[in-house]
Parts: sequence; C-alpha cells; structure tokens
Amino acid sequence: METKLDHIAFGVPDVAPVAELLAGHLGGRERGSGPGNGFVFWQWEFAGGGAIEVIVPDGPPGGFLHRFLAARGAGPHHVTFKVRDIHAALERARAHGYEPVGIDDRFAGWKEAFLHPKQAQGIVVQLAESNPELDGEDWGDAVRPPFPPTRRAALTVKVVGLLLSARSEARALRQWQTLLGGRLARERDRLVFRWPESPLRIAVRVRSDAEEGPVALEIASAQRVALPEGPHPALSLPLIQVEE
Repeated sequence: METKLDHIAFGVPDVAPVAELLAGHLGGRERGSGPGNGFVFWQWEFAGGGAIEVIVPDGPPGGFLHRFLAARGAGPHHVTFKVRDIHAALERARAHGYEPVGIDDRFAGWKEAFLHPKQAQGIVVQLAESNPELDGEDWGDAVRPPFPPTRRAALTVKVVGLLLSARSEARALRQWQTLLGGRLARERDRLVFRWPESPLRIAVRVRSDAEEGPVALEIASAQRVALPEGPHPALSLPLIQVEE
C-alpha cells in the first residue's frame, strides 16, 4: 500500500496558546485552515516540510472531539496517512486484523477512515484519499478560520516526528511497517519508521509494561531550543530535541 505520513494532529480546547508555541516559538509557517465535521483545524509547516495540525471542537457538545477532551484533555489525537485508494487501504487493514471506523467516502475530493486507538497502539490513525482537484464548490467556498496572531520566531525548527510506546516489537512492525508501509531502521533503543515521500517519522520504544501511545514530539534545530521539562502546557506532551 502506497502511503505518506502527512501530519500529526493535536486536539485542544483553544488554538491560541498552541499557535504561540508552534509559530511564535518554533517558527511554523501557516499551511492552511478550515472547517471539519464537528471541529475546525489549523496546520503549520516547519523546516523540512513536517506539519502539525491543531483541531478545536466546533458545534454542539457531544461530538467526538468534545468527548476526547473530556476523557483525556488536550493532547495528540491522530496521525494522518495519505493513501492512493481508500478502499484498497481498508481491505488491507481488515486483512491484517484491523476494523476501520468512521468510513466516509461520500466526497470525491476527500475520503477517509480511521483505525481506533485501542487497535492502533494508543493513537487514532487516519487513512485519507485526497483529490483536491475534485472538491466541490461548497468546500472551496468554505470559511477558513484566521490564524491567531503570534510573535515572530527567532528559531528554525524541524518537526522530526512522533515517539510512541508499544507493548511488543511484533505489534509495532505489523502496524507501521506491514500495514502502513514504513521503512524500518533500528536506532539505539527504538524502531524508526520512515516513508519515502514524507519528512516525518514514527519512532517506537518497545516496553511490555508501558501503556501504548504517544510519548513525545521530536524536534530538531541547529540551535538549542528552550523547552520545559515534562509535558508542554500547550500540547500536554513533552517536546524533545533530537539530533538528525
């Protein structure tokens, strides 16, 4: 299955403090924004092309993002993989023991489905077939939410990828390599998966006694980046600076 890791998404109640971190501190550039089904989103692109998406609830209470924030609070919500054919991707997922949810293939320009975090190592995996040239007029005319004003960053930062924990190497290999087509490299205490057309990576630490899911957002810079110890208050996830 041809796949590309497109972006890492965080669910938060308010975009402003996250915008200050991503744009004002880390130097992210505005990539795009728009409405979704029960949410609005903003995306920032960083040096090297890696992208972060921020989603905020929109509409009446009870939607999926309201439930996510009520249960877990702000934090990493999903990773998005672009696929050539959504139906082929669904067949492949089922063949490997996954039960995709939230399947929506109504629109020619954007077809999507999801792997539930209970099956997908503690994080939602979005599979998306994107054909923007086929978008209808209604989507093209959608109101794009403005980006919050921020400071001008003095740093140039690259978003390297997401570090996760898995209970076994076999589980990590099945998901990120066998199903999603990542190319494996073994680096120190982790498995690292990369995709040829993506600047982002997934790194996995195997710990049988640890809860599966996101551990940290990995960034890189030629300069030392001032980061708090522990989870960053804007993202509720640690940011760690790595060497590339």
